[in-house]
Amino acid sequence: MNSRHSFFSLLALGLAVALTAHPVQAQTRVGEAAMVKNEVVRVAAATTPINVGDALLRDETVRTGLESAARLVMADSTNLSLGPNASLKLDRTVFDDEHRYRDVAIRLTSGAFRFVTGHSNKAAYTITTPLATIGVRGTVLDILSQRGKTTVVLQEGASTVCTSNRQCIDLTQPGDTAIITSSGGRTTIQKTNNPPWTFAATCTQAAGLCTVTQFADASPVTPPVDDPTGMLCGR
Repeated sequence: MNSRHSFFSLLALGLAVALTAHPVQAQTRVGEAAMVKNEVVRVAAATTPINVGDALLRDETVRTGLESAARLVMADSTNLSLGPNASLKLDRTVFDDEHRYRDVAIRLTSGAFRFVTGHSNKAAYTITTPLATIGVRGTVLDILSQRGKTTVVLQEGASTVCTSNRQCIDLTQPGDTAIITSSGGRTTIQKTNNPPWTFAATCTQAAGLCTVTQFADASPVTPPVDDPTGMLCGR
């Protein structure tokens, strides 16, 4: 009986030492889902659904399915709207304080997005696609990431769009568009003020997808059906 008691005592001690040596790392909440339509999931060790109000965690991937959409609000009130079949990863998030980032990197792998900057210093943001690196300066951007092509449309503010070989274009006027294409191992970038695509059509497919809210107020949004103020597709 004594030896059995001693065995369990040693086992408990061993577990306590192991937990002390390798404490469980709490996942950092960096935002939350403010609007969800149909299939929206987080991809980690397992794939799990995301519902309105669920936390957005550091270093995780969010993916939308067919005829699905989501709007995520970051802790600094950056709003990220995702259209169908889109994939986004938070590569890096370093906080300055509870509601501002010193460094935040967002990777848009595929699909259509709208990005609205929050309260952090604009130099803190870096957005990447497989073909482009996008810097922001107080900005609303529409981004379409496709196989072999990235389209970046400026809606508000200013942005610099660069290819991997450091060809860069400045977007300074609403409607300015950078189109990056890759074919045969060659990447090119061109600028136009006649965008071939914007996120506006995607906005109409889901109520609240393009409404902009503060992190503290992130909650389900049901705009008026006729949307007389145009809030569905802008501020």
